[in-house]
Amino acid sequence: MYGMTSVPTLQGTPKAVQVTVTDDTLTVDLDDGRTIAVPIGWYPRLAYGTPAERAHVQIAGAGYGLHWPDLDEDIGVEGLLLGKKSTERAQSFARWLSQPTR
Repeated sequence: MYGMTSVPTLQGTPKAVQVTVTDDTLTVDLDDGRTIAVPIGWYPRLAYGTPAERAHVQIAGAGYGLHWPDLDEDIGVEGLLLGKKSTERAQSFARWLSQPTR
């Protein structure tokens, strides 16, 4: 139809079922049998987090998102599938690093 725009939807996007974070890699197992692995350096908060903070991950948004409450980090499965890195600005990351709890 002309004049109509489509609204992006997550329908058809696989869901996260398992998450592992090492010193080098973020690995996500998906419900369709695939595994995505990306460098942890793509997400500076994960890279600077402690092993305990990285391990405290929640699969959120019905499986379409990942949330690290201790690191205030959220990553979407769709973004991982598209190869998108963190878009956090340097100033925001520096402010986060300078917090007394860091």
